[in-house]
Amino acid sequence: MNSTLDELRSLIRTTFDIDPADLDSGKSILEYGIDSLALTELLFAAEDRFGVDLSDRDDSVTTLAGLAAFIDRKRAAVPASTVQASPS
Repeated sequence: MNSTLDELRSLIRTTFDIDPADLDSGKSILEYGIDSLALTELLFAAEDRFGVDLSDRDDSVTTLAGLAAFIDRKRAAVPASTVQASPS
């Protein structure tokens, strides 16, 4: 299974055509030519990919590693009981 960081790198590759090998997880996402509008697009794509709401993301989360950690915390906080069974 891919890590959240690996999946974010894959999202950036498909969304912005940036080679994941060029991404330093400790640098600001904005340093890769991703402006605030594109960052919003990335966050929406990440919400879809990971099934979490990122609207409460702290503005201090600016690096890939920080975003991956935030997503992991959000995923861990989602109780398994929120998945509903299909009606019979």
